Amino acid sequence: MKLKPLADRVVLKMVEAEETTKSGIILTGAAKEKPEVAEVIEVGPGGNVDGKEIVMTVKVGDKVITSKYSGTQVKIDGEEYTIVRQGDILAIVE
Repeated sequence: MKLKPLADRVVLKMVEAEETTKSGIILTGAAKEKPEVAEVIEVGPGGNVDGKEIVMTVKVGDKVITSKYSGTQVKIDGEEYTIVRQGDILAIVE
């Protein structure tokens, strides 16, 4: 099954948190921070949304940072995804 977002929506998959710190300490499952960076899986077409013309600036494969509690979580074929509006994306990680 494939997700195809509508309007200004973007499908994201969270990137796994690092299992070791910069100094080489291995973290247990409980000590890992919730991942903040996500990868763009699918992008909607943009267009006229709520009377405003929306041009999509993110593309598939981009790494992005979103608002912490934004979006809707869905699980498809055992994979977890988050669907957000492009406006909920705070930055593209380069």
